[in-house]
Amino acid sequence: MEERAETLARTDRDAQASARAPGRTMVWKRVASIARNTFREAVRDRVLYNLVLFVLLLIGAAVFIGELSGGQERKIIVDLGLSAMLLFGVFIAIFVGVGLVYKEIERRTVYAIFAKPVSRGEFLVGKYLGLCLTLFVNVLVMGAGVSLALLYVSRGWDSLALRIWPAIMLIYVELMILTGVALLFSCFSSPALSALLTFFVFIIGHFSSDLKGLANSMGSGSTRWLFRGLYYVLPNLANLSFITPAAHGQMPAAAQAVIAMLYAVVYIAVILAAATLIFSRRNFK
Repeated sequence: MEERAETLARTDRDAQASARAPGRTMVWKRVASIARNTFREAVRDRVLYNLVLFVLLLIGAAVFIGELSGGQERKIIVDLGLSAMLLFGVFIAIFVGVGLVYKEIERRTVYAIFAKPVSRGEFLVGKYLGLCLTLFVNVLVMGAGVSLALLYVSRGWDSLALRIWPAIMLIYVELMILTGVALLFSCFSSPALSALLTFFVFIIGHFSSDLKGLANSMGSGSTRWLFRGLYYVLPNLANLSFITPAAHGQMPAAAQAVIAMLYAVVYIAVILAAATLIFSRRNFK
């Protein structure tokens, strides 16, 4: 309770300070204030530290397994390390993301926040950016762990320790999309259902090309349009997965990375706009 009171007091001070700023500067100061407080709350959650520690332990296990695999140490470390990074990053994005809005409503602190000059859109964007910052720090730590493991097994410099970072960047972009999806679902459903739906989006997003194939093979017109609609509505996460090529020392082409970034920006913008529209119509009484 003391931490929540401190957070609300800090938000109040930041909101009062930003209210004196003009125009867009005022809006972004309020968003930055909410993002900063969200990051601080997420950092206090020991679950995040446990997940990062567990991934680093997996990387250590990969080093041990690699030494028994006869010259495949580097490949196993990258493959297992990046896969663990993606999996536990998804857990963070889902289980923290679905609670961003629900916790504020459950604790009724949302009333105090909206009593200040803070719009619902600013609130959602601030929460989203705060969690993205938390994910960035976690991905950075886990990526550094993979690179250090590679340097350890190589007994010196290994160019693969740097060549895996474009794949790590794409993992982070995927986690940003999933965070937006989790935030969208949390605006109108319970945390359990939001987590389940977001996990389904993660699974289906990696098999989006199969959805298009199913749509073309269906005989019924309505079923064909259903699968085709899911193909275009759900995020295509398979294009962001570069773990296996990275384990073989390959890097994504610059054009592929740029297209992936643009796709993520557009998709996230649409998701946040939809979440703001739904959240703005929600009645908290």
